[in-house]
Amino acid sequence: MNNTPARSLHLALCRLGAALLCLSLAAQAARAQDATALRARHAALQSSLSSNAYNRPIHIESMHDAGDLRGDVYAVVPQAFAVVGPALQGMPHWCDILMLHLDVKMCRWSHAGADTLTVATARKYDQPLESANAVEFGYRVVASTPDYLRVQLHADAGPMGTHDYHIVLEAVALDAKTSFIHLSYAYSQGFGGRIAMEAYLSTLGRNKVGFTVVDHKADGQPVYIGNVRGLVERNCMRYFLAIESYLIAYPLPPAEQLERRLREWHAGTERYPVQLHEMEREAYMAMKRREIQHQQMTAKDAKPGG
Repeated sequence: MNNTPARSLHLALCRLGAALLCLSLAAQAARAQDATALRARHAALQSSLSSNAYNRPIHIESMHDAGDLRGDVYAVVPQAFAVVGPALQGMPHWCDILMLHLDVKMCRWSHAGADTLTVATARKYDQPLESANAVEFGYRVVASTPDYLRVQLHADAGPMGTHDYHIVLEAVALDAKTSFIHLSYAYSQGFGGRIAMEAYLSTLGRNKVGFTVVDHKADGQPVYIGNVRGLVERNCMRYFLAIESYLIAYPLPPAEQLERRLREWHAGTERYPVQLHEMEREAYMAMKRREIQHQQMTAKDAKPGG
């Protein structure tokens, strides 16, 4: 009896298994390298994290290169990674997080075909959902280990000529009680996007600033970055505060989480009124309750038999 086909099949399966093992080991090595790199970044930022104008362990950076914009927030949070890791992955969790931003009017998630978050944002917080622009983000958990998490959201196209959106969240365990988070928010602008941004910065956004200090006045008061870098720093900080608020409320009973998240997010923005003050607390909370209730009812009606 000729066993050559069986031996060939066995050999092919062995080679496939070896290749898959190599890929798995390579992925594990890459995740370990990413965790090591984030811890190294924490070490490099020790001076900035321990002494800054925020009076807490936060560091903010921004970049504007031609049409490319990016903001980064690094922060130590007082939650163990055993809490941070599960809380910051899963599309329903991310919709809960994103909805805290005052400009986000809707967030829906779907597993149909691919993991997708559809997020509608308004140019101004008091605009209704009907005036918001929806952006479809692909959602991906790149790494999830006992001490490191990396989640990525990417959208090819956005409103007003913007494109190539990237939101990246990394978290790593520092010790038994604290974790280190890096949030990156980036996108690119085409010609139409730059024109729209210039119009905004010359009208509604003309007095708005970011967090980077670029100079000091004669009396010693800081002069903050403006223009598009100021814009991206404000947005990045608002999203970080949403993550922080979500983590604070996460251990509570589900019925208590929303109100706590809303209070924490507004309180977080009010620490930086020069950059982030927009609404009084009760107005913000009432607006968000309406938007979230509408979203929940819409999602319920969309279900078969709902």
